[in-house]
Amino acid sequence: MTKEYPARILRVFPEGLADELGLVAGDKIIKVNETYPRDIIDMSFALAEEDIELLVEHEDGEREIIAFDKDPDEEIGCEFESAVFDRIRSCANHCYFCFVDMIAPHMRNTLSIKDDDYRLSFLYGNFVTLTNLGERDFERIERLHLSPLYVSIQCMNPSLRAQILRCKAAAKINAHLDRLERAGVEYHTQVVLCSGLNDGAELMRTIEEILARRPHVLDLAIVPVGITKYRTDPFPLEQFDRAGAERVINQVEKWQAKLREESGRTFVYLGDEFYFLAGRKVPPSEIYDGFPQLDNGIGLTRSFIDDWEAEADAIRESSGAYRIDVISGTAVAHVLEDLAGSIGTPGVNVRVLPVPNDFFGTTVNVSGLLTATDIRRKLQEAGPGDLVLLPSSALREGEDIFLDDVTLAELQAEFPASRLEVVASGGDYRRALTNPEGYHKERSTEKGYMWQSNAGYTKPAD
Repeated sequence: MTKEYPARILRVFPEGLADELGLVAGDKIIKVNETYPRDIIDMSFALAEEDIELLVEHEDGEREIIAFDKDPDEEIGCEFESAVFDRIRSCANHCYFCFVDMIAPHMRNTLSIKDDDYRLSFLYGNFVTLTNLGERDFERIERLHLSPLYVSIQCMNPSLRAQILRCKAAAKINAHLDRLERAGVEYHTQVVLCSGLNDGAELMRTIEEILARRPHVLDLAIVPVGITKYRTDPFPLEQFDRAGAERVINQVEKWQAKLREESGRTFVYLGDEFYFLAGRKVPPSEIYDGFPQLDNGIGLTRSFIDDWEAEADAIRESSGAYRIDVISGTAVAHVLEDLAGSIGTPGVNVRVLPVPNDFFGTTVNVSGLLTATDIRRKLQEAGPGDLVLLPSSALREGEDIFLDDVTLAELQAEFPASRLEVVASGGDYRRALTNPEGYHKERSTEKGYMWQSNAGYTKPAD
């Protein structure tokens, strides 16, 4: 019997194809023509046909076949509960720095999933180690030409990589990358840098060997290791201090200057945290080559500043007095203060409130890992203003819920005299400061996983 992998519909978009077909949230697509899709990739290729028969199961268990014609690249017009219908490939490694192993106990199960799934790498940009791929996985990547992928390198020293990942197969990094390249697959790379482990001479080796793999490798991002108070791994990890961050920046900047002179591209990028730790300003926009790893936090601050500057024409539309509180992680608070101070909006008093992350530990200083628990405590201590601006990165993508499962509505209910609004970009931030009475960020149209048109995927090789 053929295995079924029901694809449950999370929401249907008005006036889209799924809406016209009468599909609703909760319906499950079981089969497309002769294909039982395992993931959104299979679904995409199956729906590339013009004549379609869907086997659909409704929430009451009743099944029906829906037949229709469509254009090859016409989108289905719905969002699925997950991009993977069978089972997310979990990671068998036990990396020294695994953040999933450092989350607080008793949090929701989805936060404890250690994925190392090449499909999520292709679809979402999740980084994979390649150690959990089997022969059939490599064959599928080759057959469908799933490119680009995002590869977590850590270092190019085979024995050290096997040590860091606690996986013998990790030593085969060169063979794994060779196979991707023979298949014509391009890939982005990342190094989680640990002080005294894969930095210094080892980082030099990694950069040199990754550069030698151009043009297949598209870029290299270097981010500092993060450690929460819940880490129990016995290996002694150290976070970078100011002097250590300065050494990394100086080392990488030499490569960046050389590469820009040779090719006009920086290619090697540092996470924003290095600049914050060293007390230095983030680089100008041109250093980021169009921000190819923005979702990995590379150039996030510069992109935010660029968006802010693009709204330079925004002016104060009301002369009434207004108090605004800006919630922020401790790392980026000074940037938000500088931006707010640069415009001096008449009648508006802006107060940036850096929130220490007591939930995960104060060494975690980014806005994206703030919880409602810590935000609530900060607002209670400070006494909130008329408008409270919250970073959208602290909410689950596409939903108004924080990491500790408190909803935005629940947090709002605790501060009825204030209005809580979300800021996703520098443009949002400037609009909120210049027109606080009228500012509102509509999040209902934001989507976590959004179906891509069939044209968005690379077709199988002939």
